Amino acid sequence: MSTVLITGANRGIGLEFCRQLQARGDAVVAVCRTPSPELEQLGVRIEAGLDLTDAGSGEELRRRLGDLSLDVLIHNAGRLEADSLNSVEADGLRRQFEVNAVAPLLLSRALLPLLHPGSKLVLITSRMGSIADNGSGGYYGYRMSKTALCMAGKSLAIDLAPRGIAVVILHPGMVSTRMTGFTSSGISPETSVRGLLQRIEELTPASSGQFRHANGEELPW
Repeated sequence: MSTVLITGANRGIGLEFCRQLQARGDAVVAVCRTPSPELEQLGVRIEAGLDLTDAGSGEELRRRLGDLSLDVLIHNAGRLEADSLNSVEADGLRRQFEVNAVAPLLLSRALLPLLHPGSKLVLITSRMGSIADNGSGGYYGYRMSKTALCMAGKSLAIDLAPRGIAVVILHPGMVSTRMTGFTSSGISPETSVRGLLQRIEELTPASSGQFRHANGEELPW
């Protein structure tokens, strides 16, 4: 049994992570601002009332967790604003950077004392953060913040290697969730999380720092 912490756990991919991890017997810590009824029904440990963009929220979570040892830390919380060249504005860029890039990095640092050699750090990003893969433009704040998250993940892989902690940067696929407007062309959260968990299981120190699709494909930066 592993102990796994997931941010953004109240709905979508985060909620599905909680479902599948609990079903296989892992101990789950679900972190969110406000728990959903669906999350509460799972019976997992919930740490609510946390806005990870607030200064001190990482240390508050660290205090709540005490000396709990984490085998896997999954940064899933994200924010998407569908901006364009005509509509993009500074506040929207900041909001997306704070949630998508700044919060995961600072929370990783705050919870580092709870990780151990063999622990895994997982960043849920998007292929929209790939510069080479960008063929459609737009979504400035989301693309830029996810690119920043990919860079943070690569640096974390280097900095945490001496501690024996492996890092993976994962794209979940186009998933039909509230964030994506429940797109009919997307895959289900169940399908996405099955692939993501397989990639996490495969993660080793030798593969640390890679940017991969949930289906296993290595993605371009």
